[in-house]
Amino acid sequence: MDATARLLDPVRLSEMQGLELKARLIVEGYLAGVHRSPYHGFSVEFAEHREYVPGDDLRYVDWKVFGKTDRFYLKQFDEETNFSCTVLCDASESMSYRSDSAPVTKLEYARWLAAAFAFLVIRQHDAVGLATFDATLRDFLRPSSTAGQLREICRVLEAAPAVGESAMGPILQDLAERMRRRGVVVMVSDFFDDFASLERGLRHLSFRRHDAILVQVLDPAEIEFPFEEPTVFHGLEGWTDLHTDPRGVRRAYQRELQQHLARLRGLSRELKFDYVQLTTDQPPISPLAALLSNRRERRGA
Repeated sequence: MDATARLLDPVRLSEMQGLELKARLIVEGYLAGVHRSPYHGFSVEFAEHREYVPGDDLRYVDWKVFGKTDRFYLKQFDEETNFSCTVLCDASESMSYRSDSAPVTKLEYARWLAAAFAFLVIRQHDAVGLATFDATLRDFLRPSSTAGQLREICRVLEAAPAVGESAMGPILQDLAERMRRRGVVVMVSDFFDDFASLERGLRHLSFRRHDAILVQVLDPAEIEFPFEEPTVFHGLEGWTDLHTDPRGVRRAYQRELQQHLARLRGLSRELKFDYVQLTTDQPPISPLAALLSNRRERRGA
C-alpha cells in the first residue's frame, strides 16, 4: 500500500463528501470551482479549457466544445489563476508524543489531517502545497493542482520524522514572503512554541493578507494530565527528563496550558483566523465539518 492509500483511508474520505475548503477572503486570481473572482467583469485573454464540476458558473461554459464533444468544459483566462492553499505540518519532536489512551501519535494524526486538507483542495481543482518543519523548514512543495501533487504530498508527509525543536514563528514569516499571492495557510501543529515568536509569525501572515486555519492537535493526556504516581517525564525538544510527583504540579501545569490556549484562541479571533482544537483519541470529521461550514457561512457562500 503506497503513502497516498495509507494516509487517505477510503472510509474516512467517504465521510468528507460535501465538504468544501473555502477561503474567507477574496484572494487574488480566479478561485476555481466554488470560489469567486475579484477580476469578474474585466477583459481578460482566453488561456485554456478545464472540465466542468458541479457549482461552476455556467456563463463560462464553452458551448461550441459541448456541441462537438457532448461534454461540458469551461473557458479559463490568463487572469484566472487557481486558488492557492499551503498546508504546514509540524514534525518537531513534541509531535511524537502518544499517551496510553491515544491510538496514534500527534504526528500520525497530523499527517492524516494534512493529507485530508490537500485532498479537499485538489478535489475542487485548486492548487495545494505542503511545508514540513521543526526549527527550520524541511520540505517545501509549491502549490500545484497537477494530478501527481497529492501523491507527492503524501510521500513527503510519510517521510517526515518527529525530530528537532519547534520554531514556528520564523517559518511563518518565511512562508508569508514566499507566497506571491494571497492564499490560505492551514497549520497543523500542537502549537507548543514560544508564544511571542509564534505571534510575530501569525501577525506577519495577517499583514501579508493571507487567510489561515489553525488546527491544534493535542494528546488527551496533555489536556487532562491524568498522572497519579511518581513519574519520569521524558524531555522533548531539548528539555531534560523530570522525575516528579504529578499531583504536586498538576494545578500549575493546567493553569499554564489553559493560559497558552486562551492566548492562542484570542490571537486567532483578533486576526480573523480560524481555530480548531482536536485530540488524537477522537475522530476529526465532525469538528472539521463544523469548521468548514462556519467558514462558508461567514463567507456568505
